[in-house]
Amino acid sequence: MAKIFLVVPDAPIEDVAQLKSSRALGGGGIRLGALDNSKGNADHLLNFIIEGVKKEFKVDSVVMKRKPASSGPATEQMLDELAKEADLVISAMAD
Repeated sequence: MAKIFLVVPDAPIEDVAQLKSSRALGGGGIRLGALDNSKGNADHLLNFIIEGVKKEFKVDSVVMKRKPASSGPATEQMLDELAKEADLVISAMAD
C-alpha cells in the first residue's frame, strides 16, 4: 500500500508586540478612501476594515469607489477623485 504524505504549510505563531495608535493626525481626522475591486465580498471586507480604522482613529469622511470590473484597472477619474478626497486609500479584494 502506498504512503500519503501531508504537508501543512502553517508557520508557528510568533509573539508580536501590540500595535499602538500613537500617530498624531493633526487637528482633524482622516479622510479615508476605499477602492473596491468588485470581486464578491470585497465590499464586506472593506467595510470591516473601515470600521476597525474608525475604532482606532478619528475619521472625518469615507469615500468609496468600486471598479467596473475586477480584471481591469480603476479609471483615471476614480483615482483622481480618491487622490482629491482622501488622505489615504485602502483597497481590498475577496471572493
